[in-house]
Amino acid sequence: MALTTITNSMVSVNAIRGTLIADNAITAVHIATNAVSGTLIADNAITAVHIAQNVITVTQLADDAVEADKIADGVITTNHLNSAMISSQSAVTANSSDYVLIGDASNSNALKKALVSDFGVTTLAALSDTTVSSSDPTISSNPSAVGHLWLNSNSGESYVCTNVSSGNNVWFNIGGGTENIAPEIDFLVIAGGGGGGDSYAGGGGGGGYRNSYSTEASGGGASSEDSLALTSGQVYTITVGAAGTASTDTFHGTVGDAGGDGGNSSISGSGITTVTSTGGGGGGVRNLTVNDDGNGRNGGSGGGGSDGYSSSNGTGGSGTANQGYDGGDGNTNHNAGGGGGAAAAGTDAIAGGTNAGPGGAGLNSSITGSAVGRAGGGGGGSSGVGGGGGTATHGGGVGQIGGGACGVGTTNTGGGGGGMGDTDTANQFPGAGGSGVVILRMTTSLYSGTTSGSPTVTTVGSDKVLVFTGSGTYTA
Repeated sequence: MALTTITNSMVSVNAIRGTLIADNAITAVHIATNAVSGTLIADNAITAVHIAQNVITVTQLADDAVEADKIADGVITTNHLNSAMISSQSAVTANSSDYVLIGDASNSNALKKALVSDFGVTTLAALSDTTVSSSDPTISSNPSAVGHLWLNSNSGESYVCTNVSSGNNVWFNIGGGTENIAPEIDFLVIAGGGGGGDSYAGGGGGGGYRNSYSTEASGGGASSEDSLALTSGQVYTITVGAAGTASTDTFHGTVGDAGGDGGNSSISGSGITTVTSTGGGGGGVRNLTVNDDGNGRNGGSGGGGSDGYSSSNGTGGSGTANQGYDGGDGNTNHNAGGGGGAAAAGTDAIAGGTNAGPGGAGLNSSITGSAVGRAGGGGGGSSGVGGGGGTATHGGGVGQIGGGACGVGTTNTGGGGGGMGDTDTANQFPGAGGSGVVILRMTTSLYSGTTSGSPTVTTVGSDKVLVFTGSGTYTA
């Protein structure tokens, strides 16, 4: 009988070699299941070229059979990974202690783990462009960039930085409040002084006086005011008050004229409350027919009252609260009261005496770097019979003694003009008031350099000082 089966016993060991077997002659159907084990295969005998695509599936790999050292670098790419291998997993809520897989760029993109908390923040305070604090920011709170958010955890106020400048930052209030945090400038705003009246007339009142510099006082016994927070790029209008005119009557014997009031000075612009100082009141005048001009006029500081002739004494005009004081009263003995000043009321003419009242004292300020007196009241006029005209300080003009000259208020001090006495001579006039002034002081780093009106600009220490002797503008 012919042989149909060749058994192991009929084949010598190593008798059948690879060279005796035609390519592809032995297929999987010729090999019994599990007949070939790992011990029968020489190391590295089977390479990738001997394995058809897709013939080895996951079910043919024992657990943990393929280890990292058996996988060549770079052989597994994204196309070998199941696109749903992540999306098909059960969803969980990540917490800060969970890990994720990352490629470490500092180590050739080696795979490493990282905490979820490393990839984000769980509080506003952890954001690099947000500050949560129990207090408001200040101009010295230096953020990294414009747009930085600041939250006051106590008050609930919120601010955004709109201008970054070390030590002079601007914080815009976006919460329920209206007050912004911004670099501040100091100011001294003095109105024009009132003019003196003619004929036994009162001195003009000093111009209204408002001051925020250092701890220096404002007029009328007021404390230093708050500084101004200006908005970058905004144009602010500076108005300097004119001097009050002196009475222009040429002879005292008929109808006299009260001195003219000084002009107002101010700082105005968007985002600030306008700072206005009121012009000084004109001095009252003796009037032979009616006594309506006998009283000093109201103003920043009040004008002095006239002698009142044979009727009641002229009374001093009222000063404006927190700017200046009242003028002094006249008497019926040919002497008038002094105009009020920023620091003191004008003095009354001595009752029954022969001396007119001195003008009230003004105030000194060092906002320009050295102390300068301003906004004094003008002295009252006197007949000069055994007496004298009222004296004056801080830019105020002295009162006339008989036929003597009247003092004029000093220019750009807001001083009141001196009141005229009695000469019975034409063309003898009282003194005009002094014009006002507006002064700004700020740190040099805050100064924009953009002005109009030709203010004088000086450097005092680390500050810039702008002196406006006429109206103009400043752009922050």
